[in-house]
Amino acid sequence: MFYDHQQIDKKWQKYWEDNQTYKTSNATDKPKFYVLDMFPYPSGAGLHVGHPLGYIASDIYARYKRHQGYNVLHPVGYDSFGLPAEQYAIQTGQHPAITTEDNITRYEEQLRKIGFSFDWSREVRTSDASYYKWTQWIFIELFHSWYNKDTDKAESIDTLVALFEANGTLHVNANQTEELNFTAEEWKNASEIDKEDILLNYRLAFRAETTVNWCPGLGTVLANDEIKDGKSERGGYPVFQKKMMQWSMRISAYSERLLQGLSTLDWPQPLKDAQEYWIGKSQGAQVKFQIDNLKASEDNDDDENAQSTSSNFIEVFTTRPDTIFGATFMVLAPENPLVETITTEAQKAEVENYIEETSKKTERDRMADVKNVSGAFTGSFAINPFSGEKMPIYISDYVLMGYGTGAVMAVPAHDERDHRFAKKFNLEIKKVVETEEDIQEKSFDSKTSTCVNSDFLNGLKYDEAKALIIDAIEKKNIGHGTTNYRQRDAIFSRQRYWGEPVPVYFKEGMPYTLPIYALPLELPEVEKYLPTEDGDPPLGNAKTFAWDEVNQKVVDTNLIDDKTVFPLELSTMPGWAGSSWYFLRYMDSNNDEVFANKDLSDYWGQVDLYIGGSEHATGHLLYSRFWNMFLKDRGYIKHEEPFQKLINQGMILGMSAYAYRIEGTNQFVSKNLSNQYTTQQIPVDVSLLKGTTDELDTEAFKAWRPEFKDAEFTLEDGKYITEREVEKMSKSKYNVVNPDDICEEYGADGLRLYEMFLGPLEQSKPWNTQGLSGVYGFLKKFWNLYFNGEVFEVSEEEPTKAEYKILHTLIKKVVYDIENFSFNTSVSSFMIAVNELQKIKCNKRNILEPLAVIISPYAPHICEELWSLLGNTTSIEFEKFPILKEEYLVEDEIEYPVSFNGKMRFKIALSATLSPKEVEEIILNDEKTKQILDGKSPKKIIVVPQRIVNIVL
Repeated sequence: MFYDHQQIDKKWQKYWEDNQTYKTSNATDKPKFYVLDMFPYPSGAGLHVGHPLGYIASDIYARYKRHQGYNVLHPVGYDSFGLPAEQYAIQTGQHPAITTEDNITRYEEQLRKIGFSFDWSREVRTSDASYYKWTQWIFIELFHSWYNKDTDKAESIDTLVALFEANGTLHVNANQTEELNFTAEEWKNASEIDKEDILLNYRLAFRAETTVNWCPGLGTVLANDEIKDGKSERGGYPVFQKKMMQWSMRISAYSERLLQGLSTLDWPQPLKDAQEYWIGKSQGAQVKFQIDNLKASEDNDDDENAQSTSSNFIEVFTTRPDTIFGATFMVLAPENPLVETITTEAQKAEVENYIEETSKKTERDRMADVKNVSGAFTGSFAINPFSGEKMPIYISDYVLMGYGTGAVMAVPAHDERDHRFAKKFNLEIKKVVETEEDIQEKSFDSKTSTCVNSDFLNGLKYDEAKALIIDAIEKKNIGHGTTNYRQRDAIFSRQRYWGEPVPVYFKEGMPYTLPIYALPLELPEVEKYLPTEDGDPPLGNAKTFAWDEVNQKVVDTNLIDDKTVFPLELSTMPGWAGSSWYFLRYMDSNNDEVFANKDLSDYWGQVDLYIGGSEHATGHLLYSRFWNMFLKDRGYIKHEEPFQKLINQGMILGMSAYAYRIEGTNQFVSKNLSNQYTTQQIPVDVSLLKGTTDELDTEAFKAWRPEFKDAEFTLEDGKYITEREVEKMSKSKYNVVNPDDICEEYGADGLRLYEMFLGPLEQSKPWNTQGLSGVYGFLKKFWNLYFNGEVFEVSEEEPTKAEYKILHTLIKKVVYDIENFSFNTSVSSFMIAVNELQKIKCNKRNILEPLAVIISPYAPHICEELWSLLGNTTSIEFEKFPILKEEYLVEDEIEYPVSFNGKMRFKIALSATLSPKEVEEIILNDEKTKQILDGKSPKKIIVVPQRIVNIVL
C-alpha cells in the first residue's frame, strides 16, 4: 500500500490543532511532568535542520510521559525582544514588532510541520505587553528588596529601613556596594533624596557607575557573549570599555547559593564546572597597602573634595596572603578610580595612552590573552606592610576592575603573569616559597612547599602560614580574612529601543518605581530607532514618555517640569530579562492578576527536563537560577531551582562547499589544481552542486550572484570539483538545509526519526540528506505491516510466543533508551523489530496495535493514521504505553555449544529448565558425543547453565 506521508502529515496536524490534543490541563489530580526547550529567538532566516534536534528529543520524551499517564506541560514561546530586529528596523524604518511578528509566523509554521506536541494555547512572547508587564513587576520587586546575610535571603526593603530606624547600620549584615556606617539618628535626619541614595547601596536592582562594553556603531551596551574578537557579533562594530551609569542586578548576593545549588541538579558536569568557574569562589585576605607619595595630598590639600583617608590605601584581595613578603610591586586595573589620583604628572601621558588602548579590549579578550604583557608606571609607590619596602604601582590590562578590588599585590616569583610582567619591566623577583627552580627564569607556585625569606612565616607550610599571616593582618588593622567571588553584578540596561522599558522615573536624580497598577509601561512609538542627537538612548526620541506623579500616568515629554512631571528611564532591559522567568509564566500564561497562580506554580514546580545549548551555561542559566531563587525568597514560588534535569544537545553540522578563486581575479581552479596558485576559498551554496557529488554546476554558479557572472574555470577531467568541509550550519556558509524541504520529500516522521538516528543526542554530527532514504524505507516497511497489498488487513488471531518475544524485546529496549535519552538506538531497534515481524509475516492486532504506540513518540503522524485504521476513535497520544512482560523474553530452549578440550564440535537444543546434571546426562548419551569419545571416558565435564558444555578428555 502506498505510504502517502504528505496527506497523512497534513491530516493529523489539522486534527491536533482542531481538537487541541496537546492542551494541558491544570487539574492537579495527576502526577505532573514539565518538559521544556530553551526559549527560541525567532530570526528572519527561519529554522534549518539543526534547530529541531533538541525539540524532537524533548517531544519524544513528552509524548512518552503522556503515554505513562502523566499530566505533561510542554509549552512553546518566543524570546522576541532583541538586537537583530532593531538593527533591521534602523536599516529599513520598519517597526521591530512587524518583523518580529513575521518571523514568529514563519517559525510557528515550520514547528507545526514537524508535528511537535506543544500546548500552543500557552504561547508567550517576551515583546507582548501582557508578558513584559510581569518582567517589569519582577524588576520592581527586586528594586524594593535587599539581601539579608543573616537570614540568607532577599527581604523587603522595608525591613532594612526598620533596622536603620532602630540602630542605623549597627546590626545590618547586608550584601552592598560599599560599606556604610551611620547611626539611627543620622538616618532619621537625612533628606528623602539622601535616604534613596543610601538605599541604592543595598537594593537588588540598583543604579551605579559601571565599566561596560560600549558599541558606538550600535549605540548600546553589549554583553560579553555579544562580542567576538573585540567587535560586536551583530554587524562587526568596534567595542570599547567605558564607564556609564547603568542599572545592575545584585546577582553577587546569590553567589554562594548558586554554587551550592549545583550539587542538587542533574546537569552535565562540564556545564556545572563552567558555572563554578564563573562564580569563582576563593578564600584569602583583604589587605590595605599604604600609598607612599599620594598625588592627591599634593593637589587637594585645600580642596573640600579631597580624597578621604581611605584613598591613601590600595586595597587588594589575595588568595595567597602567605606570599606577601614576596610582593615587590602592585598592579591596578586601568579603570580603577585610584589611577587618576596617584598618577604623577610625569607619567600622565603614558598612563592616559595606555588606558585609551585598553578601552578597545573587552574583559573577555583581556582574560584570554595570557601571553602578551603590557602596562604603564603611575609614578607612585606603595609600602609593603610587612617588609616595609617601597613597591612601584603600575596599571595593566591583566587586572580587571570587576574581580576583587581591581588591584593586585604582585608576587612575581610565584605567579606566572606577575613574573612575565616583572621580566618585561625589570622589577624585583623575590623567592618566598622554597624551591630549587631558578625563579628569575620561571615562576614557581606550590601549596606544599615551606615559606622562606618571610620573617615569622619561615619554615611554615601553606595552611599554617596563611592562618598566621591573616591573624597578623587583622592585628595590624589593615585587613581581614575573607571569601571572594569572581562573579560580578549583572548589568541590566541597554541603550536600545526594542526591549522592555524599565518602570522607573527620576526625581532629583533619584530613581523611583512606577506603581504596580500603572504596569505595563508600554514601549512608546518613536520616529527613529537610533540614539538622539544628544546621545540619549532611542527612547529619548519618544514624544509621550514622561511620568505625571500627580495623575499617575504617562504623558507628553514636553510637560516635564521636575516638579510633578518627571523623566522616565530611557534605557531598556537586556535580552536576558524576559528569558529569566518565562518557564514560570507557562504555568499560568493567561493570568492578568499575577505572573502565575501560586497553587499552579507549586503544582508544576521545577522543569523536570530542560533541553538546550551549552552556550547558555553562564548567561541565561545563571540569571534564571538567580531570579528563581529571588522569587522563592519573597514567597512567590516554593522551589529553589528552576531546572532539575538539563541536557545539552549536540549540533547538527552542515557540509559546506568551497570554490578556489585565484587572488585578484575572477578565475576559479578546481580543488586538486589549487595548490599551483595563490587562492582564496569562496563559500558556495550547496544547492549548486550536481546531485550528491562534489562537482560544481558552473553555469548555475555564474547565475547565482552578479559578481560571478563572468567567472572562468580551470577544470580537472572536465569537472570543477569543490572543497567540502563539515562545519556549523550557517546562512553565511550557504550550507543550511530547510526542514520544510525534508518534510515535503520524506515526511515529518522521516525528519524526526533521521535526526534521532544520526547519533547520541549530546554529540555533534554531520547532516547527510542521502541518509534519509534508509529511514524512509523503514517507515514504508512499518506501514506495509498493516496491509495485504492494497488492503488494510489485521488479524485477531492470538500471536505466537515468538511474535510476543519480538514485541516485548522492543518494549524493554525502547523504555530503557527513552529513559536514558538514547534515542538513536531506539530507531535501530524499531528497524530490527519491523524486519523480524515482516519476515514472519505477522499481522496480529495484539502485536501491531502496541507496536504503533511504542513508535508513536518518534513518528506520531504515521502512528496516528495506523491507530485510526485499527478502528480507534481517539488519539493514540493518551494510550497507555505497553507494559513489559518478562515471561515472553524467557527462553524455552537453550542451544548449547558442546566443546571437547575447548574446541566446539556441535550444538544441541535443550530445555531451558534442565539442571546441569540433566544436561550432562543428555550430552553423554548423545550419539555425536559417543562417536567423538570413541570409548574413552572424559576426565571432566563442565556445564555452564544455559551457556556452554565443555568436555575435558
